[in-house]
Amino acid sequence: MNRVRLEICAFSLEAAKLAEKAGADRIELCSNPAEGGTTPHYGLIEMAVKQLSIPVYPIIRPRGGDFTYSDDEFEMMKRDIVKCKELGCKGVATGILTADNRVDVERMRILTKLAFPLGVTFIRAFDLTPDASEALEMVIDAGCERILTSGQTEKAVDAVDLIKSLTQQAGERIIVMPGSGVRANNIAHIIESTGVKEIHASARVLVPNVHHRVTELGFGQPVSCNAEEVAEMSRLINNS
Repeated sequence: MNRVRLEICAFSLEAAKLAEKAGADRIELCSNPAEGGTTPHYGLIEMAVKQLSIPVYPIIRPRGGDFTYSDDEFEMMKRDIVKCKELGCKGVATGILTADNRVDVERMRILTKLAFPLGVTFIRAFDLTPDASEALEMVIDAGCERILTSGQTEKAVDAVDLIKSLTQQAGERIIVMPGSGVRANNIAHIIESTGVKEIHASARVLVPNVHHRVTELGFGQPVSCNAEEVAEMSRLINNS
């Protein structure tokens, strides 16, 4: 049996490289951690693809907030996917909902066809849907290869029963990948309780600004990867 694959969300090239070295199997590449992740700029994507040996899946999300997008935003998403193909990515991570928070199958089909042969992960927009079982079937119908979900709660560890049910419903048709709040101290429990074959974590850590004025003037704080945490999660997966 193949071991569970570990995807790490990275918000910088440094974080992605640290995650790979620590044992990550795939990188979800994002910008703007404060907004839950938005589309990274092309320079970062290109550098990550060139410098990493594991698959890079940029998130395609034009802004923070909800997952119902205007025609202009949808056009931006399509162009970003084309660029990711040109840059050599192995896949993308995205998700679109209708106004009532159901999966926008029509638009998602357009994106998955445009992305082909890249894989497409349906992101945690899934967790806003009113019926997770129905949403799973709709994501399959849209042509995605996996679903990232916290089980419609804040942390995946609190929704192992739903994640297990979705995993059983999915069978071999799509991968159900739990994420949100995944740590070394709960990763084994989540895997054992759900039977999943992939799992997602951020293992992010704030990097203190060297100059206090950077913080005082509101320029933000760098986010990197807790390599020790990733290495421990990888170890636990390999020994499971």
